[in-house]
Amino acid sequence: MTDTVPGEPTPQTCLRVAREAAALAAAAGDHALTAVCRSSSGNAARLEKVMHAVHAEAVEAERYAALAEQWSADPEMPDSALHHCARGAVDHAVRAQETAGAAATAAALRTELEHRLTPEELAERESERRRTEAEQEAAERAATGMDSDNRHLAVMNGYLAENAVPLLGWTVGHVRVLEAAETGRLYWRDGQARRAAEHGVWSGGRRISQHRTQELRGAGFLVAVDAAGGASVLASTPMGQVALELARLYPAGLYDSDKAAYEARYARVAKRYRRMDDKKAAARRLPALEYGAVGRYRRPVTLVEQEARAAREATEQWEDEGGYCPGVEAPRPTVHARTAPARAATVTAPPSAEAPQGQTQTLRWLSAPNAGRKPQHAAGATSPVRNEVTSAQVRPQGRRRSGATVGIASRRTRGASAGWAQETLF
Repeated sequence: MTDTVPGEPTPQTCLRVAREAAALAAAAGDHALTAVCRSSSGNAARLEKVMHAVHAEAVEAERYAALAEQWSADPEMPDSALHHCARGAVDHAVRAQETAGAAATAAALRTELEHRLTPEELAERESERRRTEAEQEAAERAATGMDSDNRHLAVMNGYLAENAVPLLGWTVGHVRVLEAAETGRLYWRDGQARRAAEHGVWSGGRRISQHRTQELRGAGFLVAVDAAGGASVLASTPMGQVALELARLYPAGLYDSDKAAYEARYARVAKRYRRMDDKKAAARRLPALEYGAVGRYRRPVTLVEQEARAAREATEQWEDEGGYCPGVEAPRPTVHARTAPARAATVTAPPSAEAPQGQTQTLRWLSAPNAGRKPQHAAGATSPVRNEVTSAQVRPQGRRRSGATVGIASRRTRGASAGWAQETLF
């Protein structure tokens, strides 16, 4: 049963009230029957009419009680259905007692149906429902090894197999050929199909039905792949894999013999052809799997397979994100690399034409924007500006449009008045 209206009485209460109401209605009918038996000839007709009316009410009350018991066993039926049945049984019981002239004791049952559950009772009822569902789910998982979604998928695959397998026209021998191909050891050599004893050794092995193998290959259930030594390995196509799974799900759709399978295929293709030779040729060919069956079939995944796949995906994601690799230590910065100050790189430039003779120019820049910076408030300190010239100016020659030479001259910043100077290339 499923809840639809909160606050209604429990299903057990509805069943008990319906059964008690049916019993009271039956007692009222017995009371009316006794009155008819003890009546005189003067009022016998009236009492008999009353007896029939009470009997009709008792029958209706019994019908509602039986309907409540039937609906209580249906898991798809809501609890409001039981409430409706119990209320109908009580109404008929009250009318039966009033018609029979007996004490109206059935009216007291309405108070039990009108009782509203308290929040505590509702919470307890919800907890009981969830507990029952959890126990049922645990039992089904233990029996099937699958969750609810995959169990539903298995049921849908069963319906698909019931419709598709009889249309294939297969015998058990066709299934065995596909099972041999599933192992990866079925091969064709010198006009004979065999199942190799070992994978990769395409010689010898158990013989497989040549006729059935050719039928499955011609219908598209098998495909040949060239191998060494002139052999061809026969593998299942996607349609062949799905057909094999459906045949395993519904083995009752397979035929007992090749003759029965041929007759079934002949009966299906007889209306398509007029000539007898065309009918026989079409019946000898295996039909392909029905349209759309390959796309509709989805193999259910067990809980064990889900756990293995989740663990594998978690490992792959951890490795892709740069996680821990066994046997490889994570690199750590050394103490000197963390504490050693940044060193400035210096380049000695050749003396310019305007620099004093015997004096070289030194170009210096820092390896980091803030590395080695000193306070700039002291007098005589130089600003840590990139490409700082310490000795003289560098004047690269150039020309204006008018032909006059120009250069890049140094200029003093506003800090010169504070007691320190800065020369910068622009």
